[in-house]
Amino acid sequence: MMDWTDRHCRAFHRRLTSRALLYTEMVTAAAILHGDRDRLLGFSGEEQPVALQLGGCEPAALAEAARIGAGYGYIEINLNVGCPSDRVQEGRFGACLMLEPDLVARGWNAMQSAVDVPVTVKCRIGVDDQDAEADLERFISKVAKAGCRTFVVHARKAWLKGLSPKENREVPPLDYDRVRRLKTAHPDLTIVLNGGITTLDQARQHLEWAGGVMLGRAAYQNPYLLAEVDHQIFGEDTPVPSREEVLEALIPYAGRHVSGGGRLNNITRHVLGLYHGRPRGRAFRRHLSEHAVRSGAGADVLEAALEIARGNIRPEPRASAA
Repeated sequence: MMDWTDRHCRAFHRRLTSRALLYTEMVTAAAILHGDRDRLLGFSGEEQPVALQLGGCEPAALAEAARIGAGYGYIEINLNVGCPSDRVQEGRFGACLMLEPDLVARGWNAMQSAVDVPVTVKCRIGVDDQDAEADLERFISKVAKAGCRTFVVHARKAWLKGLSPKENREVPPLDYDRVRRLKTAHPDLTIVLNGGITTLDQARQHLEWAGGVMLGRAAYQNPYLLAEVDHQIFGEDTPVPSREEVLEALIPYAGRHVSGGGRLNNITRHVLGLYHGRPRGRAFRRHLSEHAVRSGAGADVLEAALEIARGNIRPEPRASAA
């Protein structure tokens, strides 16, 4: 998710689950070819497994960006054909490419020819007035004919005009049955379901037919949801980490980041939801929100937030105007 799932978010989430595949923010091929590659693509090996999500429409540029990304160690390259934002449309990539399945097929082919890791496609069930049955089938069939074996399908249409990106995540109705019919029609393909999944119980139900499920905003806003993934989804017999253990494991990472010249809130902004719905959760969030943004803030701010969550420290009273 753009501006959300950066390397610090992934480092935090990896301390909750060792098995879930994590995705980068969508990065444009042009940015990789002409920008600061280490800033855009650099990540720690402790984040693995990680997939790189690319945006673009020009096959040669996508292929070169995929090659560069694979060189950084990503285990999958994902072509985003689902983002509906105006900025993305202006660049002729994202969801508007569902109107050009032949171009997507050529882009996928160029990317896969350039790398040894799998290249996947993320899409919607359609855009605007497309027929969700016929046009989705046409899109998937053409890209699959080029060789793509895995599609991540957001079970909503995208409306390119008239809805904001936020509204496109909420207003178009979910149609899980349409995605399930797609899987029935293409049993040889891996179909990963995306959109509106908020609990692991829902995820398990969909996994009875889907090849995978994607948890996006639910996992970001309530990250402790990920702590049960290894046990409930992958059948691991390992202990579920407590919230406190997750934070204790993150503190050294935060210390290294700050020592290297980074800002603490680069990390803590992703941690605010860890105590979602829990006692002292509000005090935990307020402490981080107020203190981690200050100049010179160090890992001790995270340590204090942990003690507040444990109930060992009373939070400072909120300042009020006289």
